[in-house]
Amino acid sequence: MPIDTSLRKVLVIGSGPIVIGQAAEFDYSGSQACRSLREEGLEVVLINSNPATIMTDPETADRVYIEPLTVEFAERVIAQERPDGLLPTLGGQTGLNLATELAVRGILDKYGVRLLGTPLTAIQAAEDREKFRDLMRQIGEPVPESWIVESMGELRRVAEIAPYPCIVRPAYTLGGTGGGIARNPDELLEIGARGLDLSMRHQIMVERSLLGWKEIEYEVMRDGADNAIVVCNME
Repeated sequence: MPIDTSLRKVLVIGSGPIVIGQAAEFDYSGSQACRSLREEGLEVVLINSNPATIMTDPETADRVYIEPLTVEFAERVIAQERPDGLLPTLGGQTGLNLATELAVRGILDKYGVRLLGTPLTAIQAAEDREKFRDLMRQIGEPVPESWIVESMGELRRVAEIAPYPCIVRPAYTLGGTGGGIARNPDELLEIGARGLDLSMRHQIMVERSLLGWKEIEYEVMRDGADNAIVVCNME
């Protein structure tokens, strides 16, 4: 694939603190991305809130900003550096959430910054519980019975009809943060309230539990030309 000559400077979003659900692989992949971009002659700017990483070593990027990974600080960096593109997908859930907020608030358009890698529509389809469920139904993939909840009033109504046990799945959270298994209405109200509070969209999905089923997971990489490789599988 030829290099896009319209790109001269790229802002890379780091993954922030290493925590359960977002571990050192993002530090490694982000560091490699910075090096690869520089090898192609691009100027690389990095924003990351964690100084104790390989990614924030001075030689990794042309400029490194150790700042909170918030919309306000990211906009300051964008205004200062004026990058042509933003690469968020190597920053894990943190990078995806921040890039989504920057796009939705119009900040990327304001400064003429292109979102590189995964398109915004694809990020939203994967992170928004309702959009993901609807997409699975459109392509004929079976999904468990579920309810989308965006307020405590809706949660109370669902608590009266949901089958127990049920699963609470917040949208746009790291490693399932705020989710859990509810075995009765009281637990659903408690877990659901926490999930709504922690979700960037204040959205959770209450889903029929599949406890006891066997789970088989594949990790697959595919490019725009439909070349695919199975990285690993787990049972």
